[in-house]
Amino acid sequence: MFPLLRLSGTPYEQGFEHGRDQKRQIQQNLEIYFDRFERDSGLSRSEVLRRADRYAEAIARQNPDYSEGMRGIAEGSHLDPRAIAALNVRYEIIYYQVTAKAMSAGDECTAFAVLPGASANGHLLIGQNWDWIPGVLGAVLHTQHLDGLETLAFTEAGIFGGKLGLNSARLGLAINGMNSTDDDWERLARPFHVRCYEMLQCRELGDAVRVVTGEARSCSANFLIAQVPDRVVDIEAAPHRYRMIEAADDCMVHANHFTAPEEIGVAEPPSERRPFSYHRHSRLEELLNSKLPVSIADIERYMRDHARHPQSICRHPDPTLPPEQHTVTVTSAIMDLPASTLALTDRQPCVSQYEMYRLETPGE
Repeated sequence: MFPLLRLSGTPYEQGFEHGRDQKRQIQQNLEIYFDRFERDSGLSRSEVLRRADRYAEAIARQNPDYSEGMRGIAEGSHLDPRAIAALNVRYEIIYYQVTAKAMSAGDECTAFAVLPGASANGHLLIGQNWDWIPGVLGAVLHTQHLDGLETLAFTEAGIFGGKLGLNSARLGLAINGMNSTDDDWERLARPFHVRCYEMLQCRELGDAVRVVTGEARSCSANFLIAQVPDRVVDIEAAPHRYRMIEAADDCMVHANHFTAPEEIGVAEPPSERRPFSYHRHSRLEELLNSKLPVSIADIERYMRDHARHPQSICRHPDPTLPPEQHTVTVTSAIMDLPASTLALTDRQPCVSQYEMYRLETPGE
């Protein structure tokens, strides 16, 4: 079961408590990432810290609250603030290197939305399997913000504010990593995790959409955003182009590839692993539409699916790949937005039960 951190106060105070509580877990994540940066991406520690310094300066301008949150994590954990910055921009560091070095990528995370008309309880449901590096440690953040908004989110220990989750305006977010040949960390555009933080603090879906579409990006990503009673939009975002997909059917699915890159003039780098993403997308779509209405118990079963194991919806290490290319399901998330609940597994859902987290004051 993930640790639950109840945070309040200023962003600095939230970060300080995060850092103090999660120091050991943050240290482990830093060890994993700096090893991964060097072995997988060919980046020395000094080069990673150089990039993190440049991004930290940009974040201080783009979102001072996020910058203060990172400072709080560093001071609460007594860890190098440059290393904490590197952890918070690890998305841009890793995903750019994937493209620059023509490495294999595009095979982690499978997200979904089930509209009220297709769900057994009549609620808007979203979620995902978050597949990533084995050993990365996570936490659940239940945060009371100064303006009264509450957020409930999963994050990696040391990353401020949350990466997937929901808020008391009954708005929810799921995410997928993606690549395009136009990705470039040196643009120093608002980083992926800063955008996640900002979206989870939006009270209106349109405002959350504009966090993605309102300016250019450094690297590609996918954001599935939903809000009660029945609004769902998926944004496939490359650095200078994006495609918005509205839920036309009862269910929506997204994995780690652009579904129609030619429509927006996006080129994806070659990857022999991208078919894994195609499979997970089509397989979850097939499962969700196989029996309507869909119950939460059905979704739990589908997220445990092992078709084409180990490159299945429920991911496991592939012994045919080198360790630096191993990807596993770190957590499976199911959000019931009207009920303001977030259910998470600690590890793959086939070996871990879903634990329920709930906002204490759902709705506004």
